[in-house]
Amino acid sequence: MSSLRTHIDQTGARRFGRFTVVGLSSLAVEYVLLIMFVEGWGMNYLLATTTSFLAGVIVNYFLSVRYVFAHRDDISRRREFTIFAVLSAIGLALNGLYMFVGVQLLNMGYQIMKVVSSFFVTWYNYFSRRRFLGSGA
Repeated sequence: MSSLRTHIDQTGARRFGRFTVVGLSSLAVEYVLLIMFVEGWGMNYLLATTTSFLAGVIVNYFLSVRYVFAHRDDISRRREFTIFAVLSAIGLALNGLYMFVGVQLLNMGYQIMKVVSSFFVTWYNYFSRRRFLGSGA
């Protein structure tokens, strides 16, 4: 029984480790685009946040399917992507809310607030995707 629990704990830790690497890769894409949109193109930070978040979600989806969560046999790829998109839309809403509160109400810089927001949205993403999209790869 103890070795089963150890295996389950190690499997969860490996899955979360892969999720972290995938998330950091997606965050890097998102953060670079955010800075480029705001600093380089003069885009409003909320529009830039949304646009860069969507790009990060696309990267995250493909990397997550490949390295983090195994495909569930009981749902089609189309439904799997739909669930991923819905969960990501909720993550986008949370991200936008955190950015607005941090930048507009707390007067934090958008770059710092993006890091804070990403921390909280990462936890939401991991547990919601694990719950609805399946087990580890």
